[in-house]
Amino acid sequence: MSPPERAGSNETTILITVALATMLAPLNSTMIGIALPEIMGEFATDLGAGSWLVIAYLISMAALQPVGGKLGDRYGRRPLIIGGLVYFGFASLGAAFASSLSELLLFRIQQGIAGAIALPNGMALLREVVPAERRASCIGLLGSGIVLAAAAGPPLGGLLIKLGGWRAVFSANLLLIVPALILSIRALPSVASLKERQPFDLIGALQLLAVLSGAAFLITNAPADVPIIGTWGATGMLILLAAYFLRRETLHDDPIFQPRFFSNVTFAAGSAAVALSNLAMYTIFLVIPLFLAELPGWSSTQVGLVLSALWAPTVVCAPLGGRLADRWGRRWPTTLGLLLLTIGMAGLALIDGGEDDVWVLLSGLGVAGIGLGLSQAGLQTAVLEAVKKEQAGSASGMFSTSRYIGSIAGTSVLPLLYGADNGMTGFMRVLTLVVVAALASTIASLWIQHRPASD
Repeated sequence: MSPPERAGSNETTILITVALATMLAPLNSTMIGIALPEIMGEFATDLGAGSWLVIAYLISMAALQPVGGKLGDRYGRRPLIIGGLVYFGFASLGAAFASSLSELLLFRIQQGIAGAIALPNGMALLREVVPAERRASCIGLLGSGIVLAAAAGPPLGGLLIKLGGWRAVFSANLLLIVPALILSIRALPSVASLKERQPFDLIGALQLLAVLSGAAFLITNAPADVPIIGTWGATGMLILLAAYFLRRETLHDDPIFQPRFFSNVTFAAGSAAVALSNLAMYTIFLVIPLFLAELPGWSSTQVGLVLSALWAPTVVCAPLGGRLADRWGRRWPTTLGLLLLTIGMAGLALIDGGEDDVWVLLSGLGVAGIGLGLSQAGLQTAVLEAVKKEQAGSASGMFSTSRYIGSIAGTSVLPLLYGADNGMTGFMRVLTLVVVAALASTIASLWIQHRPASD
C-alpha cells in the first residue's frame, strides 16, 4: 500500500473513532427528554427537579470543555479521548443503576464532565492530523454525525424505554463506547504534547465553572420567591467575578481560558457566528412545538416530522459544506449557509394559522437546514485554524462553549417572548429574534479567514 493510501485509511479510522466518541454528547442531551416522565414517576418528583438532569448535563458540558481542551493541549489528545470514553462508560453504568434522583443527577454530571473531556480533543485531533486541503471535509462528516446523533436521540430513546425502561437509555451508551475504545487504542496517534508546561491553572478552571454555573442558575431558575434586590445583587457579584476571571486569565502565562484568542478576528467572528446561529436554531426548535400544540389538528408525531425538515437537510448537507470549504475556502460556503438559514427562518413569517402552514414550515425549515449543513464545517475549521495546532484543544473547547451559550440564551428568553403573549403574536415575536440572530451570524461570518495563513 502506498503512503497516500495508508494516510487516507488512517484518517478514515481516526474520523470514525472521533465520530463515535463525539456523538455520545449530543445523543445523551436529547435522549434524556424522552426518559424524563418515567424517571419522575419512579422517583416521585416533579418537572422542576427532574429538569436538572438536563440542565446539569448542559452546564457541565459548557463550563468544562475549555478545561478538557486545555488538558489535551498539555498532555496529548489520545489519553484524554480514551480516558473520557472510559469515564463516560462508568458514568453511564452508574446512571443506569441509580437508586435515587440525587444519585442519578450525580452521574449525569459525571457524563457531562466525561463528554467535556473527549469532545474538544476529538475536534482538535482532526485539526492536528488531517491536512488543510481535506480538513473541512472531515469536520463536515463529523458534523453530520453529531446532528444525526442529536436528531436520533428522541426516537432511539423511545425505543430503548419500550424495550428496557429508562435505565436502558444510559446502559445503551456502551454500544458506542466499547467500539470507540477499541478503535481509540488501535488507531489514535500519540501526538506530542507540550514539553515545557506551566503549572496547571486550577484556580482559573474553578472560576470558569463558577461563572458559567452561576449564570446558568440565574437564567434557568429566575426564582420568584427571591426579592428582586437579592437577584440583582447576585447578578452584580457574578459580573464582578467574571470581570476578575477575564483579567486574571489575560495576565496568566498559561491560562485555562484564552481571552487573547478573541483578539484574533477569525476566532472572535467565528465564536459570535456559532453562538448566534445556534441561538436561532435552538430557539425555533423549541418554539415550534409550543406554537403548533395550540393549533387544532397537530399531533406530536406530526410536529416531530415537521422538525425533521430542519435536521434531515443538515445531516445531508454537512459533508457537502465541508467539501465546498476545502475547494472554495472557509468563508463563502459559511456565509452562504448562514444566509440560507436567515432566509429560511424569515420565510416562517408567512405562517397565518391556516391549512398551508405545513408547507410554509417544511419549506422554511428545509432551507434553514440546508444552510446549517453548509455553514458549520467551514466555520469550525476556520476557528480551529486561527490558532496554533498545539492550542487547538483550548480553541475547540471555547468554540463549543460559545455554541452552548447561544442555546442557553435562546432557552432563557423564550418564556419572556412567547410565554407572556403566546399564540401567533408570541410566535412572531420569537421569530423576529431568530431572524435578527441569524442575520447577525451571517454578517459576523464575513470576518472569518478565507484560507489558513499557515498550518
